[in-house]
Amino acid sequence: MFLPKYPDNPTPPSAHTHTPADPAPVRRAIPPVSVSSGAVAAVVVGGVVLTALLTAVAVSAISVAIAAVVLRSLMRDQRR
Repeated sequence: MFLPKYPDNPTPPSAHTHTPADPAPVRRAIPPVSVSSGAVAAVVVGGVVLTALLTAVAVSAISVAIAAVVLRSLMRDQRR
């Protein structure tokens, strides 16, 4: 009499054997970059200078606009 090898499982075992994949490659970290205090100071000073220049340009533009409005008002009063 013929008895099945695996009575609880009606499907036959697979002929293909599973081989595990290679482990994930090791990720290499970027080497740490050291930033000197001189570089930080240069960036801060550069930022302060650029901010001061931008402020100076803005104040100058406002002053010119006010002067133009005053001159226009004076010229209009002179025509009357």
